[in-house]
This record gives sequence, C-alpha cells and structure tokens, in this order.
Amino acid sequence: MKIRANLLIGGALFALVVIAGIFAPWLAHTDPVMDADLMTAEEPPGMAFWFGTDAQGRDIYSRVLYGARISLTVGILSQIINTAIGIALGLSAGYWGGWWDDFVSALTNLMLAIPSLIFALAIMAIMDPGLVSLVIALGLTNWSFTCRLARASALSLKSQGYVQAARILGYSDIRIMFTQLLPNMLGPLIVIGTLGMGGAVLAEASLSFLGLGIRPPFPSWGSMLSDARDQISTAPWILIFPGMAIFMTVLGLNLLGDGLRDILDPQSRTRRT
Repeated sequence: MKIRANLLIGGALFALVVIAGIFAPWLAHTDPVMDADLMTAEEPPGMAFWFGTDAQGRDIYSRVLYGARISLTVGILSQIINTAIGIALGLSAGYWGGWWDDFVSALTNLMLAIPSLIFALAIMAIMDPGLVSLVIALGLTNWSFTCRLARASALSLKSQGYVQAARILGYSDIRIMFTQLLPNMLGPLIVIGTLGMGGAVLAEASLSFLGLGIRPPFPSWGSMLSDARDQISTAPWILIFPGMAIFMTVLGLNLLGDGLRDILDPQSRTRRT
C-alpha cells in the first residue's frame, strides 16, 4: 500500500507540474514578463490575482506557471546529460576493467568529494548566465552516482551466461555493453535518474537565487525567491508560492523515484515488507 501511495502521489504531483509547464500559455492570466502594472504592485491573493502580484505588479500565478517550464527543462536536459555520461563511463569501466576502471573510479571519487553545487557554481562563474549554461553546468556535475551504479551492475552482469554466449557469437564489446548489459540495469538507472531530476530542479533554483542561473525578468522560481527577499515581511505571498512550487516538484520527484525503486528493485520491496 505504501509503495502504491508513493508512486501515485509522486506521479500526481509531477504530472501537475508538467501540465502547468506545457499549458502555461493557456492557463496563465497575463504575460509573465511584459504585463507589469505598478498600480497593482504587491496586491495580495484574491479574485483578480490568485497568487497576488510582485513589486512590479506582475501576476505571480502566471510567473509560477511559466517557471515550471524552466525548471522542467533544466531538470530533464541536465539529467539526460548526467545519465549519458554516467552510463558511458560506468558501463565501460565495469566491463573492461584494468587501467580504465582505475581511472574512472578515481575520477568518480574526485567528483563525489566536491559538492555538485559548488562545482556548478564554478562552471557558471566562467560562463554567461542563461538556460544553456545552466543545463551544461548541472549536466556535468552530478553523473558520479549513475556512474557508480552502472559500474557495479556491469561488474556483476558481465560474467553471466548470456554475455559469454554473446562473446562466442562474435559480438563486439560495444554491442555487448549496450544490447546485453544495459537493458538489464535500466531499472535502477531509471530510479536514480528520477531522483536526480529533483536534485537538478533544486540546484537550478539555488543558482538562480544566487544570480548565476536564469536572470530576471524571466520567471524562474529561484530568481522569484531572490526578488522576494525585500518583501518577505510586507508581501510574503511573493515568496510563498514559488517556494511551494519548488517544494511540490522536488517532493513529487522524490516520491516517484521512491515508488519506482520499490517496484523495480525486488530486494528493496522485500526489505520493506
């Protein structure tokens, strides 16, 4: 029952964010950037403005909807890069072994020793702030967990009978890795990818909050939190709604990943039972 609850609640929260991002132009009341009216600045939530307005008179509800697009784009694209790097390095290191395994293991340990957000900050400091730079920075800093998982799976799977049969049939190493090993480790990789998306959304909000991610006036949840610092006592709704959007997105992805782990990992399900 708990497994299903995690999966359903996480999936519902994530689906809600996806719908908000995809249909933002139809669901939003106003343009999140251009429709600013100082006459309605810092209006509290009401019938006219469901989430209130910010210090420039922009509709927070519309900006939260459009902010979902940025968070989802960064989370999905950066995690695709992380997953691709982690699979390529971990799968090849576990299968080939030798000096390549030692090199990849040392590189992975180095990446684990450096906090990913600090590494992303260093990358963003030498690049122009923007969506592309943000995706690249986050996509190069959080592949170590995927790499370790892929390496461990490859080490345990490469001695299986079907892999030995593929060698006898003359399959190349690359073909064996991607047709025999990779399909049998997709379950845990999907789980860690889902959890990684939540971390990427949170990292994007942190970088934008610090002014190194998506910069105003574009509606990023992190930059909205940064703009709301001066109005936290006079207009707290400016801070509450983008903060709740981040919370719901990260919570939904974590619950979804937890539910998928229980379904795709029989050992985890047995331990919980």
